[in-house]
Amino acid sequence: MEERQHHFINDFIEEDLRMGKVDDKVHTRFPPEPNGYLHIGHAKAMCVDFGTALEFDGLCNLRFDDTNPVKEDNEYVEAIQDDIHWLGFDWGDRLFFGSDYFEQTYEYAIELIKKGLAYVCELSPEEMKAMRGDYNTPAQSPYRDRPIEESLDLFQRMRAGEFPEGAMTLRAKIDLASGNWNMRDPALYRIRFAEHHRQGNKWCIYPMYDFAHPIQDALEGITHSLCSLEYEAHRPLYEWVINNCSVPHKPRQIEFARLNLSYTVMSKRKLRQLVEKGIVSGWDDPRMPTLAGMRRRGYTPAAIRKFCRDIGVAKADSMVGVEMLESCIRDDLNKKADRVMAVMKPLRVTLTNYPEGVTEALPVENNPEDENAGKREIIFSRELFIDADDFMEEPVKGFHRLYPGNEVRLKGAYIIRCDEVEKDAEGNIIRLLCSYDADTKSGSPAADRKVKGTIQWVEANTAVDAEIRLYDRLFAKENPDETEEGQDFTDFINPDSLVTVTAKLEPCLKDAEVGKPYQFMRIGYFTPDLDSTPEKLIFNRTVALRDSWAKKQK
Repeated sequence: MEERQHHFINDFIEEDLRMGKVDDKVHTRFPPEPNGYLHIGHAKAMCVDFGTALEFDGLCNLRFDDTNPVKEDNEYVEAIQDDIHWLGFDWGDRLFFGSDYFEQTYEYAIELIKKGLAYVCELSPEEMKAMRGDYNTPAQSPYRDRPIEESLDLFQRMRAGEFPEGAMTLRAKIDLASGNWNMRDPALYRIRFAEHHRQGNKWCIYPMYDFAHPIQDALEGITHSLCSLEYEAHRPLYEWVINNCSVPHKPRQIEFARLNLSYTVMSKRKLRQLVEKGIVSGWDDPRMPTLAGMRRRGYTPAAIRKFCRDIGVAKADSMVGVEMLESCIRDDLNKKADRVMAVMKPLRVTLTNYPEGVTEALPVENNPEDENAGKREIIFSRELFIDADDFMEEPVKGFHRLYPGNEVRLKGAYIIRCDEVEKDAEGNIIRLLCSYDADTKSGSPAADRKVKGTIQWVEANTAVDAEIRLYDRLFAKENPDETEEGQDFTDFINPDSLVTVTAKLEPCLKDAEVGKPYQFMRIGYFTPDLDSTPEKLIFNRTVALRDSWAKKQK
């Protein structure tokens, strides 16, 4: 059992337990629709649904909401299961599909018709919209008083496929004057001729979510149906269905605020647009907020779960800064990632006083944050690469790295001094001629001689080339959903969301495992991409060492 958090959902559940409203175990469910990949917002819902069950030593079902055959696919079913397991949750033997209940849901619709609580309506969607009324005017339907036997006959014929799409719906008979639009005789079934990914062409009528979901919850013995705040206005309809159908259980719906993350869109429809328009490479593009994209980028399940726990469970919608998520990633990777050296903009250095043809192995710690991480050896020789950004021929004030006449320490090695700058015919710097202080080897008695700068480096002959994908926020606007007339959310795509460079890396990274995190010293956290091979290394930047975005925006 996990440590129980203090928030209103748990307060409600504890009250239900005290009042004896829960007979056995607390039982929740996670109900994704298989029409796309899960994103970070679903991760929060998962942590609430599965996490609540764990906190109360209860159960959580995985139930696919596949009541709409359009754009649902088995690819998404498999991807969603992978994501749930990756995040650290499991549903045991409680895997269900909403479509498994189609026959029972149909019978409950028949029950409502027989009770005089549902009727077949022939208004088109346009006519229904025109007759929905306003706050001072009730909605209308000329078919509301249709005889029960006639509605039963028409509904059965709807199932038999006798009518075209849009010709008829089955509507609940509730209250056309209700101040809650969801209660103004909402549609329970619609006609749709589309092949279902599990049921094939067996059905041509499909239940609406607001009708199917409470029935599914009741049939599975769900005690608490936890959902996002947008369903708060739907709760009266949820309870109406539960109270008017002869279902075996009476679950309780509780709403919480969904996750809104800055510089991100959470709409699955908009994410699909990004994929279909080729703005990103796919659902698992590392710039996407999908769990598949985050996993490929190098985010860890532990960091995402901590983020979801830290933001808490609230009743009011708000915007969470992506900086908070990035901070959780840094904290987690700081403990897990081996430190290695990488040079993003290689600049050759020749140590003129170091013997030619001689190499030495220098021991360095893999991770000073992990006492079990051990050490590795790095090769040192006369020929090295440093990062071009660590050198200035004419240094500005406060620049403490390498420049003519100045000394810096090479990380884990020696102090060197720049003596001469070599240039080509066009005046471009092609090499630095430097000298090293043999008495300043790291770990030696004289190694404590102080210099102001320490830089990373790699040995030139053994360094390996790698494609480095520097991922950044996909959108340049904090809330890309906020658009003015004539604008589209894609207008705010960050043109620098992906920058690719070829870098020089330590040779130990040649066999780096996909998904293993590394800290490139002074640069950020990186992980090998799915497409990386020993012949063509590809690393994705997970997150920079510090948040430079706010400074850059300023």
